[in-house]
Amino acid sequence: MAYTLVIAEKPAAAQKIAEALADGTVSTIGGAVKAYKCKHGGKELVVAPAVGHLFHLTEEKKGPWTYPVFSVAWTPIHKSQGSAWQKKYYDGLAKLAKGAEGFVSACDFDIEGSTIAFNILQHICNTTKAKRMKFSTLTKAELREAYEQASPTLDFPQIEAGLARHTLDYFWGINTSRALTLALKAAGTYKILSAGRVQGPALALIAEREKAIAAFQPTPYWELALAGTLNGEAIAALHEHGRFLEQVAAAGAQERAKGPAEVAEVTSKRVTIPPPPAFDLTTLQREAYAFFSLSPKQTLDIAQKLYEAALISYPRTASQQLPERIGYAGILEGLARQKRYEPLCDDLLKSRDAGSETAEKPASKLPPLAPVQGPKTDPAHPAIYPTGAKPQGLSDLEARLYDLIARRFLAAFAPPAVREALRIVIAAGPERFLASGARTVAAEWLRFAGPFAKLKEQPLPPAKDGDPVAVASIDLLSKQTQPPPRFTQASLLKELEKRNLGTKATRATILETLYDRGYVKERSLQLTELGKSVAHALEQFCPEVLAEELTRQFEQQLDAIQSGDAQREAVVQEARAVLTRILAHFKSNERSIGTALLSGVRAAYASESQVGPCPSCGKTLLIRRSKFGKQFIGCSGYPACTQTFSLPQKGRLGLLDSACGQTAAPQAPPAREGYPPKPAPLGFPGPCPLRLVQVRQPRKRPWQLCILHGFARPSRSAPAPAAESPEAE
Repeated sequence: MAYTLVIAEKPAAAQKIAEALADGTVSTIGGAVKAYKCKHGGKELVVAPAVGHLFHLTEEKKGPWTYPVFSVAWTPIHKSQGSAWQKKYYDGLAKLAKGAEGFVSACDFDIEGSTIAFNILQHICNTTKAKRMKFSTLTKAELREAYEQASPTLDFPQIEAGLARHTLDYFWGINTSRALTLALKAAGTYKILSAGRVQGPALALIAEREKAIAAFQPTPYWELALAGTLNGEAIAALHEHGRFLEQVAAAGAQERAKGPAEVAEVTSKRVTIPPPPAFDLTTLQREAYAFFSLSPKQTLDIAQKLYEAALISYPRTASQQLPERIGYAGILEGLARQKRYEPLCDDLLKSRDAGSETAEKPASKLPPLAPVQGPKTDPAHPAIYPTGAKPQGLSDLEARLYDLIARRFLAAFAPPAVREALRIVIAAGPERFLASGARTVAAEWLRFAGPFAKLKEQPLPPAKDGDPVAVASIDLLSKQTQPPPRFTQASLLKELEKRNLGTKATRATILETLYDRGYVKERSLQLTELGKSVAHALEQFCPEVLAEELTRQFEQQLDAIQSGDAQREAVVQEARAVLTRILAHFKSNERSIGTALLSGVRAAYASESQVGPCPSCGKTLLIRRSKFGKQFIGCSGYPACTQTFSLPQKGRLGLLDSACGQTAAPQAPPAREGYPPKPAPLGFPGPCPLRLVQVRQPRKRPWQLCILHGFARPSRSAPAPAAESPEAE
């Protein structure tokens, strides 16, 4: 029997879609990959998954390893990368496409999802005629509505924008990477280097901040700090002058402040603080970094899992607005079935009018149930919100991110908070000192945000004019101005968004790439020697690769394609012309660029591979790779010294600048009866000088180990201790 083939982006989404659309039971179609068969409205449906992109761009005709390269074609990933697990999904869709009489794209409604579905339809199903489902959650009601109201054709403007974005990124990536690598080869060494359309400007931002830090000249200044007691409570105040740039002036004020002190003035001011809007992706990533130390990529991966479990709406959104059509009251009623949210939801539902006026229901005097709306919008999806479904079986990090999203949603419906700003002026002789504080008068939305409310209480003692202050000390504090802080992943993400560089869905990957390429390190983004040399060489000889104006211009053109105001071919041809000019200039300076890169590469090699002195012979321990691809640590004195240490084979390894420092000698395993005694364990007479190895694995806390002592501990970039799980009822 003929059927309609519904193409989902991921296996979890395929199952949710089939269960939602089925009028009766859902049966599983066997094979290497599960597909689902059901009936909807009397018609046979088969819902089959992809596993993200099954196709990618490759060089159309293999030739010499050179540049520029502009001849590209979409190729099955499994054919060029030997990915057996992706081949299973390719083959499964190819088999099912043969018996289909119609097709529906049910991939995520964004540029990537549209591109994934289009390539499957064009290259596997041999058609571009298909319907398009549009949904923001994987809930049953919304999926059924999305199927029944599917557009009769594919979303071609979004597809065109996706195809153009991939083409531009490939052009930039392959050509700049080959140019850098070949320049380095011309200087006498070999290492794969890379740059990219957005990666270059992001690297430039970090390099500019590093220059500002290096060039910073601290300015000394002095402050006067009063400590004392007011009406039986401790109080601290700073001189109203603030920073003194001359020590003599500060010391003079300190001398004049001796003697009795009293309250000269008490002022207070009430301030209304509106609730924050629901999350867009960038704001969610920044808050998750602040509260849990999750990288933007980790946050996106976890949010994607919550979406696939139908617990939240689609996370890749730029919107901070919640439309009424999502059903505010229904979501609150669903959240109320979780004990931790029950009282909060009840308060909102009882204090707001959740329905419209009807003949049976007279007009309510309560304010309407409506959230605060933020300024950001997204034509495809609303802000991120919980669906109201009850979580089951969440991991610790998934539970905490869900709680952050749910509480932000609840807070958006709550009334503004009221805070009181307090100020006490203390007169000490002719000098005046200021003590500032704040307290919450009405918590309102702060109560709904719970542990994620950032406002803190800063109480001051009760006071009135003339109250005496018992001064314990007036200290002259010597300080210096501080250099600008390094970017964190969260602050760089915000800066990229502010400058319109990259997209909400790609910025997190760009940050990961900077780490993977060895251009940055540490939690606060510190440029490595390799990163410095790449940024410097490009700035000196090829600044357009780093220029954000060019990247921003193409981002605007990609948006114009999506809105139907520009043509893909015209944008691609313009990018090709720009790159041709840039690369010609690059090639004419190839040897100079390679020389500029060389010192950074050598420093990077030492930084990336040198662990410390060999405890056996004193030469240098290095991270090496065997002919079978396994990483291990071996001695530079090989073959005279055969000392080796094993390393974890899963995850991304990196060496930290900090040494182990353990003074206790490693413990030898206990001797076993009947076996020869174990040799004495290796060690050092003092603190262990070996650098710590950091291991980063997907969706897990980074951890550190010493190859001698074998201890492990969470990295500084690891998430904070677990909060109470939303499932704890």
